[in-house]
Amino acid sequence: MVPHLLEWLELSVRWLHVIAGVAWIGASFYFVWLNNHLRPPPEARPGVAGELWAVHGGHFYQVSRFAVAPERLPETLHWFKWEAYVTWLSGASLLVLVYYLGGAGFLTDPAVAELSHGAAVGIGVGTLVGGWLIYDLLCRSPLRHHPRVFAAVGFALATAAAFGLTQVFSARAAYIHVGATLGTCMAANVFFVIIPNQRRMVDAMIRGEAPDGELGRAGALRSLHNNYMTLPVLFIMVSGHYPITYGHAWNWAILAGLSLSGAVIRHWFNLRGRGQHNVILWPLAVAGVLALAFVTRPATIDVGGDVPDFATKIHPIIQQRCTPCHARETTWPGIVGPQKGVL
Repeated sequence: MVPHLLEWLELSVRWLHVIAGVAWIGASFYFVWLNNHLRPPPEARPGVAGELWAVHGGHFYQVSRFAVAPERLPETLHWFKWEAYVTWLSGASLLVLVYYLGGAGFLTDPAVAELSHGAAVGIGVGTLVGGWLIYDLLCRSPLRHHPRVFAAVGFALATAAAFGLTQVFSARAAYIHVGATLGTCMAANVFFVIIPNQRRMVDAMIRGEAPDGELGRAGALRSLHNNYMTLPVLFIMVSGHYPITYGHAWNWAILAGLSLSGAVIRHWFNLRGRGQHNVILWPLAVAGVLALAFVTRPATIDVGGDVPDFATKIHPIIQQRCTPCHARETTWPGIVGPQKGVL
C-alpha cells in the first residue's frame, strides 16, 4: 500500500510541477516578447517608453511600459512570483522524493563512482546552493556589462558542472541536477532580486519618492537570463525518456550541445522581436542538433553466421540488473515493491 501511495504522491507533485512551470514559462516568455516588441507611441505621453497593440481571443489590447514608473500607483497592481515559487518548490520536492528518498540506484551508480547515499545527497544539495552563489557573484561582477563574455563564462561553468556531476552520479541524476541548478538560479532570481527590487520601487512611490530605475534594470537583466535558461531546463525535464542522450559515453557534452542549441534559438527569437534578423542562428542550432544525432547513432552489429544464444547470455544480466527492483519481493536497498508495477 505504501509504494502505491508514494506513486500517487509523486504523480501529484510532478503534475503540479508541470502546471506551475507552464504558467511561469508562459509569463516569462510573454514579458520578454512584450519588451522586445514595444515601440515608441505615435503621440508622446509623459514617462511612457513604449506601447504595443495586440488582438487575441476576440479582444483588442493596448499595453504601455513606463520608462521607470507611473506618476502614481494604481489601486490594483498584479505581481508575478508564485508561478516561480511553486515551480521550484514542487521541483525540489520531486528531487527529494525520487532521488534522495528513493532507491539508491536512482542517485548513484557503482559503475561510475563508489559513493555513499548521504555523500551523494550532500553533493546534490551543495551543487544547487553553490551554483546559485557562483551565478549571483557573476551577475554582480563587471562581467554583467559584457553580455557575450558573461554568456561564455556561464556556459563554461554549466558545462563543467555537467561533466563533474556525470563523474559521481548516475547519468539521469546528473542531468536532473544540472537542470535543478539552473532552475534554482532562475527561481532565486525571482525571489532574491526581481521581486525585492520591485518591492523597493513600489515602497519608494508609496513614500512619495522617485523609484530607482537601476533596480528595475537589474531585475530585467535577471529575467532575461531566465529566458535563456528556459529551453535547456525544459530539455532536461524530458531527457529521462531519451537514454540516447544521458546514456551516451559523452553525455555531459551532449547536454551542453543541446543546451547551447536551445539558447541560440531563444536568442534568435529575442533578436527578431527587436527587429534584428540573424539568419545564421537557426541553421546553426539545427546543425548542432543534427550533429549530436549523428554522434549518438547506435553502432552497427554484424551477427553474420549462426545466431548466438542470446537468451542464455542475457538471463544472468537480467537477474543482476533488473530483478532486484522488479521482483515481487525486491532486494535493492530502499526499493519497496516492483517499480512502476513491472514484474
